[in-house]
Amino acid sequence: MQGVEAKQLFGAHKQGSSQSSAPFGSYAKGCMAGAAMLPETGPTWQAMRLSRNRNWGHPETIDFIRTLSAKAARQPGWEGLYIGDISQPRGGPMLTGHASHQIGMDIDIWMLPPKRLDLTPAEREAISSISMRRANGAYVNSDWTPQHHEILKAAAEDPRTARIFVFPGAKVQMCKDETGNRDYLRKIRPWWGHHYHFHVRLSCPNGAAGCVNQAPPPAGDGCKEAEGWVDRILNPPPPDPNAPKPKPKRELTIADLPNQCVNVLQSR
Repeated sequence: MQGVEAKQLFGAHKQGSSQSSAPFGSYAKGCMAGAAMLPETGPTWQAMRLSRNRNWGHPETIDFIRTLSAKAARQPGWEGLYIGDISQPRGGPMLTGHASHQIGMDIDIWMLPPKRLDLTPAEREAISSISMRRANGAYVNSDWTPQHHEILKAAAEDPRTARIFVFPGAKVQMCKDETGNRDYLRKIRPWWGHHYHFHVRLSCPNGAAGCVNQAPPPAGDGCKEAEGWVDRILNPPPPDPNAPKPKPKRELTIADLPNQCVNVLQSR
Protein backbone atom coordinates (compact mmCIF):
# COMPACT_ATOMS: atom_id res chain seq x y z
CA MET A 1 0.00 0.00 0.00
CA GLN A 2 2.92 2.34 0.75
CA GLY A 3 4.06 4.29 -2.28
CA VAL A 4 1.04 3.32 -4.39
CA GLU A 5 -0.99 6.24 -5.70
CA ALA A 6 -4.00 6.63 -3.42
CA LYS A 7 -6.32 7.02 -6.40
CA GLN A 8 -5.50 3.48 -7.49
CA LEU A 9 -6.32 2.09 -4.03
CA PHE A 10 -9.61 3.97 -3.64
CA GLY A 11 -10.63 3.61 -7.27
CA ALA A 12 -10.47 -0.18 -6.95
CA HIS A 13 -13.30 -0.42 -4.41
CA LYS A 14 -16.80 -0.98 -5.75
CA GLN A 15 -18.70 -0.79 -2.44
CA GLY A 16 -18.65 1.37 0.67
CA SER A 17 -16.95 0.17 3.84
CA SER A 18 -18.90 -1.64 6.59
CA GLN A 19 -18.24 1.10 9.14
CA SER A 20 -20.20 3.88 10.77
CA SER A 21 -20.58 6.82 8.41
CA ALA A 22 -17.80 9.36 8.88
CA PRO A 23 -15.79 11.68 6.63
CA PHE A 24 -12.08 11.91 7.42
CA GLY A 25 -9.77 14.73 6.35
CA SER A 26 -10.52 17.60 3.99
CA TYR A 27 -12.45 17.84 0.76
CA ALA A 28 -9.27 17.40 -1.34
CA LYS A 29 -7.32 15.11 1.01
CA GLY A 30 -9.46 12.56 2.75
CA CYS A 31 -11.74 9.54 2.58
CA MET A 32 -15.23 8.36 3.56
CA ALA A 33 -16.18 5.54 5.91
CA GLY A 34 -19.59 3.92 5.70
CA ALA A 35 -20.71 5.82 2.61
CA ALA A 36 -24.33 5.55 1.48
CA MET A 37 -25.20 5.03 -2.16
CA LEU A 38 -27.57 7.48 -3.83
CA PRO A 39 -30.16 5.24 -5.51
CA GLU A 40 -29.68 5.40 -9.25
CA THR A 41 -33.22 6.71 -9.70
CA GLY A 42 -35.54 8.37 -7.20
CA PRO A 43 -38.86 10.22 -7.35
CA THR A 44 -37.14 13.52 -8.19
CA TRP A 45 -33.60 12.63 -9.34
CA GLN A 46 -31.42 10.42 -11.48
CA ALA A 47 -27.74 9.69 -10.93
CA MET A 48 -25.78 10.16 -14.14
CA ARG A 49 -22.71 8.42 -15.59
CA LEU A 50 -23.31 5.28 -13.55
CA SER A 51 -20.21 3.65 -15.03
CA ARG A 52 -18.09 5.96 -12.87
CA ASN A 53 -19.64 4.58 -9.64
CA ARG A 54 -19.44 8.00 -8.00
CA ASN A 55 -22.95 8.17 -6.56
CA TRP A 56 -21.76 7.61 -2.97
CA GLY A 57 -21.73 10.08 -0.10
CA HIS A 58 -22.34 10.74 3.56
CA PRO A 59 -25.98 10.08 4.56
CA GLU A 60 -26.42 13.86 5.07
CA THR A 61 -25.36 14.35 1.45
CA ILE A 62 -27.88 11.82 0.21
CA ASP A 63 -30.61 13.50 2.26
CA PHE A 64 -29.60 16.90 0.88
CA ILE A 65 -30.05 15.58 -2.67
CA ARG A 66 -33.48 14.18 -1.82
CA THR A 67 -34.52 17.52 -0.31
CA LEU A 68 -33.15 19.78 -3.04
CA SER A 69 -34.39 17.62 -5.90
CA ALA A 70 -37.91 17.71 -4.45
CA LYS A 71 -37.73 21.51 -4.44
CA ALA A 72 -36.37 21.52 -7.99
CA ALA A 73 -39.27 19.35 -9.14
CA ARG A 74 -41.62 22.17 -8.14
CA GLN A 75 -39.98 24.51 -10.64
CA PRO A 76 -41.72 24.88 -14.02
CA GLY A 77 -40.04 22.67 -16.62
CA TRP A 78 -38.04 20.63 -14.11
CA GLU A 79 -38.91 17.06 -13.14
CA GLY A 80 -36.14 17.09 -10.53
CA LEU A 81 -32.34 16.99 -10.80
CA TYR A 82 -29.68 15.10 -12.71
CA ILE A 83 -26.90 14.34 -10.24
CA GLY A 84 -23.29 14.11 -11.40
CA ASP A 85 -20.32 13.07 -9.30
CA ILE A 86 -20.53 12.82 -5.51
CA SER A 87 -17.72 10.52 -4.34
CA GLN A 88 -16.31 7.05 -4.89
CA PRO A 89 -17.59 4.26 -2.60
CA ARG A 90 -14.87 4.99 -0.06
CA GLY A 91 -14.12 8.54 -1.11
CA GLY A 92 -10.46 9.33 -1.54
CA PRO A 93 -8.66 10.65 -4.62
CA MET A 94 -10.43 9.81 -7.88
CA LEU A 95 -8.91 7.95 -10.79
CA THR A 96 -9.83 10.82 -13.11
CA GLY A 97 -11.12 14.34 -12.74
CA HIS A 98 -11.66 16.11 -9.46
CA ALA A 99 -9.13 17.02 -6.82
CA SER A 100 -11.98 17.38 -4.32
CA HIS A 101 -15.04 15.11 -3.83
CA GLN A 102 -12.95 12.96 -1.45
CA ILE A 103 -15.06 12.87 1.74
CA GLY A 104 -18.60 12.40 0.43
CA MET A 105 -19.66 16.01 1.03
CA ASP A 106 -19.37 17.43 -2.54
CA ILE A 107 -22.10 17.15 -5.19
CA ASP A 108 -22.11 18.11 -8.87
CA ILE A 109 -25.61 19.01 -10.07
CA TRP A 110 -26.28 19.31 -13.79
CA MET A 111 -27.59 22.54 -15.27
CA LEU A 112 -29.74 20.55 -17.71
CA PRO A 113 -33.41 20.67 -16.64
CA PRO A 114 -34.62 17.04 -16.50
CA LYS A 115 -37.61 16.38 -18.72
CA ARG A 116 -37.54 12.64 -17.94
CA LEU A 117 -36.55 10.58 -14.93
CA ASP A 118 -36.66 7.22 -16.69
CA LEU A 119 -33.35 7.40 -18.57
CA THR A 120 -31.71 4.03 -19.09
CA PRO A 121 -28.12 3.47 -17.97
CA ALA A 122 -27.02 3.75 -21.60
CA GLU A 123 -28.85 7.05 -22.03
CA ARG A 124 -27.18 8.40 -18.89
CA GLU A 125 -23.78 7.70 -20.45
CA ALA A 126 -24.70 9.37 -23.75
CA ILE A 127 -26.65 12.44 -22.66
CA SER A 128 -24.75 15.61 -21.79
CA SER A 129 -25.58 18.63 -19.71
CA ILE A 130 -25.76 22.08 -21.31
CA SER A 131 -23.54 25.08 -20.79
CA MET A 132 -25.01 28.22 -19.27
CA ARG A 133 -22.13 30.55 -20.10
CA ARG A 134 -21.47 33.22 -22.70
CA ALA A 135 -18.25 35.16 -23.37
CA ASN A 136 -16.06 32.57 -21.64
CA GLY A 137 -18.12 32.74 -18.47
CA ALA A 138 -18.52 36.51 -18.15
CA TYR A 139 -22.27 36.28 -18.76
CA VAL A 140 -25.08 33.73 -18.72
CA ASN A 141 -26.52 32.65 -22.06
CA SER A 142 -30.13 32.29 -23.18
CA ASP A 143 -30.46 28.85 -21.55
CA TRP A 144 -30.17 30.41 -18.08
CA THR A 145 -33.62 30.73 -16.48
CA PRO A 146 -35.18 32.03 -13.28
CA GLN A 147 -35.57 28.39 -12.32
CA HIS A 148 -31.78 27.96 -12.27
CA HIS A 149 -31.62 30.95 -9.93
CA GLU A 150 -34.26 29.49 -7.61
CA ILE A 151 -32.62 26.05 -7.45
CA LEU A 152 -29.20 27.52 -6.67
CA LYS A 153 -30.84 29.76 -4.07
CA ALA A 154 -32.58 26.80 -2.45
CA ALA A 155 -29.29 24.90 -2.34
CA ALA A 156 -27.50 27.85 -0.73
CA GLU A 157 -30.23 28.43 1.84
CA ASP A 158 -29.95 24.89 3.18
CA PRO A 159 -28.03 25.30 6.47
CA ARG A 160 -25.87 22.28 5.62
CA THR A 161 -24.35 24.07 2.63
CA ALA A 162 -20.90 25.56 3.10
CA ARG A 163 -20.54 27.02 -0.40
CA ILE A 164 -21.54 26.55 -4.03
CA PHE A 165 -19.18 26.93 -6.97
CA VAL A 166 -20.54 28.33 -10.23
CA PHE A 167 -19.10 30.29 -13.15
CA PRO A 168 -18.67 34.04 -12.52
CA GLY A 169 -21.38 35.23 -14.92
CA ALA A 170 -24.03 33.23 -13.08
CA LYS A 171 -23.11 34.75 -9.73
CA VAL A 172 -23.21 38.27 -11.19
CA GLN A 173 -26.59 37.57 -12.82
CA MET A 174 -27.99 36.28 -9.53
CA CYS A 175 -26.71 39.41 -7.78
CA LYS A 176 -28.52 41.57 -10.34
CA ASP A 177 -31.76 39.61 -10.17
CA GLU A 178 -32.13 39.07 -6.42
CA THR A 179 -34.65 41.50 -4.95
CA GLY A 180 -35.21 39.83 -1.56
CA ASN A 181 -32.92 38.55 1.18
CA ARG A 182 -29.37 38.43 -0.19
CA ASP A 183 -27.68 36.56 2.66
CA TYR A 184 -27.51 33.29 0.74
CA LEU A 185 -25.42 34.92 -2.02
CA ARG A 186 -22.41 34.78 0.28
CA LYS A 187 -22.27 31.01 -0.20
CA ILE A 188 -22.34 31.20 -4.00
CA ARG A 189 -18.73 31.59 -5.14
CA PRO A 190 -17.34 32.18 -8.63
CA TRP A 191 -14.96 29.52 -9.90
CA TRP A 192 -13.51 28.35 -13.20
CA GLY A 193 -15.59 25.89 -15.19
CA HIS A 194 -18.86 25.05 -13.43
CA HIS A 195 -21.05 26.14 -16.33
CA TYR A 196 -22.37 22.65 -17.21
CA HIS A 197 -23.01 21.95 -13.54
CA PHE A 198 -22.84 23.69 -10.20
CA HIS A 199 -20.92 22.21 -7.28
CA VAL A 200 -22.45 22.08 -3.80
CA ARG A 201 -20.06 21.63 -0.88
CA LEU A 202 -21.64 20.68 2.42
CA SER A 203 -20.16 21.45 5.83
CA CYS A 204 -18.77 18.65 7.96
CA PRO A 205 -21.63 16.87 9.73
CA ASN A 206 -22.21 17.55 13.41
CA GLY A 207 -19.95 15.40 15.55
CA ALA A 208 -17.61 14.41 12.70
CA ALA A 209 -14.40 15.03 14.63
CA GLY A 210 -12.11 13.79 11.86
CA CYS A 211 -13.59 16.07 9.19
CA VAL A 212 -11.90 19.36 8.26
CA ASN A 213 -14.13 22.23 7.13
CA GLN A 214 -13.00 24.77 4.58
CA ALA A 215 -12.62 28.31 5.93
CA PRO A 216 -15.97 30.16 5.65
CA PRO A 217 -16.47 32.57 2.74
CA PRO A 218 -15.63 36.24 3.35
CA ALA A 219 -18.33 38.43 4.88
CA GLY A 220 -20.82 40.11 2.55
CA ASP A 221 -22.68 38.92 -0.52
CA GLY A 222 -19.55 38.51 -2.68
CA CYS A 223 -21.06 40.35 -5.64
CA LYS A 224 -18.19 42.82 -6.06
CA GLU A 225 -15.72 39.95 -6.03
CA ALA A 226 -17.69 38.20 -8.78
CA GLU A 227 -17.71 41.40 -10.84
CA GLY A 228 -13.92 41.41 -10.52
CA TRP A 229 -13.80 37.90 -11.97
CA VAL A 230 -15.94 39.04 -14.90
CA ASP A 231 -13.71 42.05 -15.50
CA ARG A 232 -10.63 39.82 -15.63
CA ILE A 233 -12.38 37.53 -18.14
CA LEU A 234 -13.28 40.48 -20.39
CA ASN A 235 -9.99 42.32 -19.86
CA PRO A 236 -7.39 39.69 -19.03
CA PRO A 237 -4.21 41.07 -17.48
CA PRO A 238 -1.03 40.56 -19.51
CA PRO A 239 0.94 37.46 -18.54
CA ASP A 240 3.64 38.00 -15.95
CA PRO A 241 6.97 37.15 -17.61
CA ASN A 242 8.52 36.58 -14.18
CA ALA A 243 5.86 34.21 -12.91
CA PRO A 244 7.36 30.89 -11.81
CA LYS A 245 6.45 27.87 -13.87
CA PRO A 246 3.80 25.74 -12.18
CA LYS A 247 5.20 22.67 -10.50
CA PRO A 248 3.93 19.30 -11.68
CA LYS A 249 1.18 18.04 -9.41
CA ARG A 250 2.29 15.20 -7.16
CA GLU A 251 -0.15 12.33 -6.86
CA LEU A 252 -1.35 11.65 -3.33
CA THR A 253 -0.32 8.45 -1.57
CA ILE A 254 -1.99 6.84 1.43
CA ALA A 255 0.63 8.53 3.64
CA ASP A 256 -0.78 11.92 2.60
CA LEU A 257 -4.26 11.05 3.90
CA PRO A 258 -5.60 10.81 7.46
CA ASN A 259 -4.57 7.66 9.32
CA GLN A 260 -8.20 6.47 9.41
CA CYS A 261 -8.13 6.03 5.63
CA VAL A 262 -6.06 2.85 5.95
CA ASN A 263 -8.91 1.33 7.99
CA VAL A 264 -11.43 2.58 5.44
CA LEU A 265 -9.54 0.78 2.68
CA GLN A 266 -9.09 -2.43 4.68
CA SER A 267 -12.65 -2.62 6.04
CA ARG A 268 -15.03 -5.10 4.44
